[in-house]
Amino acid sequence: MTQPTPANSYTPPKVWTWTGANGGKFAQINRPIAGATHDAELPKGAHPFQLYSLATPNGVKVTVMLEELLAAGHEGAEYDAWLINIGEGDQFGSDFVEINPNSKIPALLDNSGDAPQRVFESGSILLYLAERFGAFLPDTPRERTEAMNWLFWQMGSAPYLGGGFGHFYAYAPEKFEYAINRFTMEAKRQLDVLDRHLADHRFMAGDSYSIADIAIWSWYGQLVLGRLYDAAEFLDVASYTHVMRWAKEIDARPAVQRGLMVNKVWGPEETQLRERHSAEDFETRIAPKDADAA
Repeated sequence: MTQPTPANSYTPPKVWTWTGANGGKFAQINRPIAGATHDAELPKGAHPFQLYSLATPNGVKVTVMLEELLAAGHEGAEYDAWLINIGEGDQFGSDFVEINPNSKIPALLDNSGDAPQRVFESGSILLYLAERFGAFLPDTPRERTEAMNWLFWQMGSAPYLGGGFGHFYAYAPEKFEYAINRFTMEAKRQLDVLDRHLADHRFMAGDSYSIADIAIWSWYGQLVLGRLYDAAEFLDVASYTHVMRWAKEIDARPAVQRGLMVNKVWGPEETQLRERHSAEDFETRIAPKDADAA
């Protein structure tokens, strides 16, 4: 039996064509093609690592990791962090696209070798740095595999949280009940996956803090701490007690607090650090002029 079609239902065309911006917070930067839109030279600093980013959850992963490496005594992890304002399309500049052809932050350039090495995709950057410095990745095969399991879980799951739940709940120009219900269900399922695991583990890979924790905390930890999408009450995040315990423990780490500030240009001035070139910048930081640009 054929189901009736609702009066306001959308019938997809035989061939989809792009007609321009379709509304929503990020409509002006969304497009169905890749590649650079303009010539733009990226700035370069004195340190081996040049990071081009913004303090979104994916960007925070890398700044937290770099600050954790420095806190652990790895002096070779010194870095310059340059702001990429995705609201203004900086990610489509020619130099940035050379580092990341996918035009997404974060993007890292390692100049410590014979030739510059580009690294893109936040999970790849975390793994690259962990292996480069032999840190925040367990040594034993069992725990290392567990950390990798959860790192790839985050990379596969977060698009449903961000592009799915976050978009339709917080950013879409209209509130669509079906989409919000669908992705809310998935967001809560993911939180339940984490809560059940963390009921029996201090960290994601066991007793040791790893890149799996950094990756997952940047999304799900910040979510339950009320920093994403203004959705903590809607998702009843307080009911995920084990996730909350884990999120608060990581949030208290000094390196995490520093990493959260880097390339941040919104919120209270004392939480912002537009660019980072040395540890002293955290003490002498100046609030950016375009604090609401992103």
